[in-house]
Amino acid sequence: MDVREVAESVERFGQLYLDRCYTPAEVAYAMSAPDRVTGVRRLAARFAAKEATIKALGASERGISPRDIEIARADDGSIRLELHGPAFAAARAAGVTGPGGALVVSMSHQGDLAAAVVVAHKGTSGSRIRWKR
Repeated sequence: MDVREVAESVERFGQLYLDRCYTPAEVAYAMSAPDRVTGVRRLAARFAAKEATIKALGASERGISPRDIEIARADDGSIRLELHGPAFAAARAAGVTGPGGALVVSMSHQGDLAAAVVVAHKGTSGSRIRWKR
């Protein structure tokens, strides 16, 4: 994700853009950054994670709003995905909400780039992951 595109959207549309793409908690976290540039980078990384989540779920045609996917921070600084409405329904349909199912997210930002990866693991009665030494 190009951080400059997010900066332009914030500049051009302001609160309308923020309300359309991010939850109040995401905006609050981004705006708590020590400077505006870091705040915009945080927003860009979250937008990249939202897009990666939709792709991991195979749900690009399901009409999921960016606000249906929330990147939440734990007290220890770790992040997790919280899915709402259509995003949760897509995760259930993809089989990642049951026992053993998971969505794992990783985000990063540097300079004018932000990136995110989301891995979806389909829940099964037994683990399908096998580790070898």
